[in-house]
Amino acid sequence: MMPTTWPAPPPPGAPSNGYTVPYPAPAFTPVPVRQSFGQPLVVPQPHLLPTYPLAPNYAHPQSQPPPSAPTNYATAVASPPSETPEQKKKIEWPESVRNYVQRSFSTDNLVASVSRGEMEAKLKETISQAADNNVMYSVDWDSMPLPQQMIVEERKKRSQASASAVGSSPTSKKRKSSDLSDVANLAINNPPWRAGASRLEDRVSFSKDKRQASDETPDNSKLNKLEKRQKRFNGGYTSTYRSPSPPPDNGPVVGTSQNLEKRYLRLTAAPKASEVRPPHILRQTLELLKKKWKKDQNYGYICDQFKSMRQDLTVQCVRDEFTVEVYEIHARIALEKGDLGEYNQCQTQLKALYKLGLKGKPNEFKAYRILYYIHTANKTELNSALADLTAAEKKDPAIKHALDVRSALALGNYHRFFRLYNETPNMGAYLMDMFVGRERLAALCNLCRAYKPDIPLRFVAEELYFESDMEAAQFIVDHQGENLLTEKNGTIVFLTGKAGALFEGAKTAAFSRVDIKGQI
Repeated sequence: MMPTTWPAPPPPGAPSNGYTVPYPAPAFTPVPVRQSFGQPLVVPQPHLLPTYPLAPNYAHPQSQPPPSAPTNYATAVASPPSETPEQKKKIEWPESVRNYVQRSFSTDNLVASVSRGEMEAKLKETISQAADNNVMYSVDWDSMPLPQQMIVEERKKRSQASASAVGSSPTSKKRKSSDLSDVANLAINNPPWRAGASRLEDRVSFSKDKRQASDETPDNSKLNKLEKRQKRFNGGYTSTYRSPSPPPDNGPVVGTSQNLEKRYLRLTAAPKASEVRPPHILRQTLELLKKKWKKDQNYGYICDQFKSMRQDLTVQCVRDEFTVEVYEIHARIALEKGDLGEYNQCQTQLKALYKLGLKGKPNEFKAYRILYYIHTANKTELNSALADLTAAEKKDPAIKHALDVRSALALGNYHRFFRLYNETPNMGAYLMDMFVGRERLAALCNLCRAYKPDIPLRFVAEELYFESDMEAAQFIVDHQGENLLTEKNGTIVFLTGKAGALFEGAKTAAFSRVDIKGQI
């Protein structure tokens, strides 16, 4: 059985008693220290290791590092050899420079407005400049100004320069000489670096009487009075520059132009009176445009001229019965040509003008508005328009017709709807033309569900109020239903049993809401 403890190794130089104790191998491999980067490391070979036991603090004589070598071998290899004191360049500072530095940081020579960082930066700059110029020993450091004195002197020069710049500014020509002296005193007493009020006395609060006494010193009392007066009347400092011309009047323009015709241009600046036509000239223009519309039917020209008239009325703030007439005529012409954008702009202005109590055709355009909301499927605005109607307005033929149209569509009574389409008063038919197509698709879907497998084409033309059988057939063909028309017993029939899915998809696409430019 092996012993649990091992005897201590013999001291160095003692005999080994003729036997070798089997001590465990060391946990490291001792190697010689690398003296320079040029010499390779010499690692002992295994057969050169000693056969006698090694204690934890005992190493082989051949691998013993010299006393000057560091104990951490990895650090010794990674670190470059340090320079000897002889190799370092020793800088000798003159005694006068050392005394100069001591005087700079002496308590008696410190300045409250100069921080320690500013002093150190200035001191370093002064000494470095002398060393670079090789005048370190020739400069009289005893009479050299201290860095804080240099900083104060530089600040004073900058203050005087700013004061002279104020005195030479163009605006100073209108000032008195006393004002210039006050400004210079203010610049000297309150330099830029004091803007943060870093001193203790700048942060101390005084009573009202003491503050007024301290502010109104003989140097700046006049300037403070001017400042307080300007703040009292203007709410702060304002520029002394005055515009060479007075600002334009915000009132309406009074036109002086005598031209009957004028192109419409979007305003990018205040309108000129010489380019605006007064109301009596605009009345002549309206009569001219009526004649040209009946004769030429040139909608591009007429629309441009009417927009120019509306602009002249707007810049002059003219809101009377003539203004209502201009907007009503333009709205009717836009409806006739299917220009919903211009119609909606006119309709919006007419709605505001009618609220002012101006005479015109309010019932006619209220009926148009109901039909327009049906076209845009705007149920919210439609309900608001219906709620605003009075009992007398509901009896008006145009408004009653529009209400009947809404009721027929709400109930799905397409037979009545198409009869009302044939009896539309005024110019409501132009609005109904815009949505009658989609209502025909909805009615045709109902026919496909109610009548199978086919119905005569003539029946479709009569129920959906087509002017002829050919127009009804063209409507079906335009929606990819050319294979749904066939001849049966000498009559053209529509195959309703096969057309259901096709026209349901067309109906869904037609009822998708599309935003319209200029809508109300």
